[in-house]
Amino acid sequence: MLTLPVDKLVSIVGGELLAGSPDAMVNGVAIDSREVEPGGAFFALPGGRTDGHEHFGEAVEAGARALIVTRPDADLAELMEAARRRGVAVVRVPDTLAAIQRLATFHRSRLFCPVIGVTGSTGKTTTKEYLVSVLGTCRKVVATAGNRNNELGVPLTVLEAGADTDVLVVEMAMRGTGEIAELARIASPTMGIVTNIGVSHIELLGSQEAIASAKGELIEAIPADGTVFLNGDDAFSSRLATKSSAPVVRYGLSEACEVRAEEITVDAASLAHFSLVLPQVRVSVQLSVPGRHNVYNALAAAAVADALGFDPFDIAAGLSVMTGADMRMQAFVTASGIHVINDAYNANPASMRAAVDTLAEMRAEGRTVAVLGDMAELGSLTELAHFQLGEHVARAGIGVLVTVGERARRVAEGARAVGMDSSLVRPCVTAEEASEVLDDTLEPGDIVLVKASRVMRLERVVEGIVEPRV
Repeated sequence: MLTLPVDKLVSIVGGELLAGSPDAMVNGVAIDSREVEPGGAFFALPGGRTDGHEHFGEAVEAGARALIVTRPDADLAELMEAARRRGVAVVRVPDTLAAIQRLATFHRSRLFCPVIGVTGSTGKTTTKEYLVSVLGTCRKVVATAGNRNNELGVPLTVLEAGADTDVLVVEMAMRGTGEIAELARIASPTMGIVTNIGVSHIELLGSQEAIASAKGELIEAIPADGTVFLNGDDAFSSRLATKSSAPVVRYGLSEACEVRAEEITVDAASLAHFSLVLPQVRVSVQLSVPGRHNVYNALAAAAVADALGFDPFDIAAGLSVMTGADMRMQAFVTASGIHVINDAYNANPASMRAAVDTLAEMRAEGRTVAVLGDMAELGSLTELAHFQLGEHVARAGIGVLVTVGERARRVAEGARAVGMDSSLVRPCVTAEEASEVLDDTLEPGDIVLVKASRVMRLERVVEGIVEPRV
């Protein structure tokens, strides 16, 4: 956690001290007044729905020792008076986001722990969760929380680390060229993972080659004495490896990978069992999150842990207890006996196919039901990608298909085109319509997969399955 005097904070962020003592100590940073802890600094970020400047009262009541603002003097008269009464420092900066980034960059320079950057088209959040589970077996880990993987979330994650942090894990997302390079400038990772190169964001970047180049900015940021970890089975790995000045460790299923999985089997719950082959030893692993594709995410974490000197059996133990992030392959059974796989957080063609395959591998008393919504940011690939997904659903032998959204109608068309019975394909426009269809369709023992891009908010469908209409 960040700890420094107010005058040092003012200097780092390029601000102006308007009130309060320059010698007061600040401990921690918050951008939400509800998350301010005594002694912390509250940064007032402007926003579309709310503005941090409107919540100074709550921040002061929570014990904030410093308030970072951007508004002019005329707007701050009442705040200044309250700050003087309470001994709270008020610091004005040109840009609060830039101030947080500058503060995080400074704070990172004082950390001496390994910093692991994680990016990729699919699997980066699950890989991060595996890292936390494995590394947390015997070290203190600070990692990206929720979706804090952007220009604001990364600096906030860095600022949470302290002198007692053994490993910092930073997830890095991007929507365009140069963004990961900027995140890496703030976090200064010593290790980097690129999980794979897919077609998500192709609408913004134009090609997989451009996506690979943007993701490769993480690799270029790793110092020569660091380590890069690449999915050795991904078609772009060889190209990405040429960007690295650091040693490259490959993980995957092929024999060319230094860290690999062999003898993979999948049980009735679609949980993978395999032999983890490390450079010096082989250990057995059983994953606790469904999906054969999670073997790759687990291997990435295992490769990092092995490079950090972890005991192989601690690695296997950490992999076996990872429970996953919210709305990412979360499996549970409702009170009415319906099995649900909630993977509604996000989607792209590769992750959709992997989730469908997971559903097809699961065995239960009832039918397999796929509820699939629109995939976003696919540009010119939108029509084809949705149609091909439908073909994949039919060929995988899924029992019932419910689509949600206008783009996803092409999924329904693709499924019908390769022979899926039209009576088992139900196109819907909205999540509410899909919930009504499911109310009339689902029976105890059925297994339901719910997945779409974030904009579709299909967690509403999951909520409808858990609590159906009366």
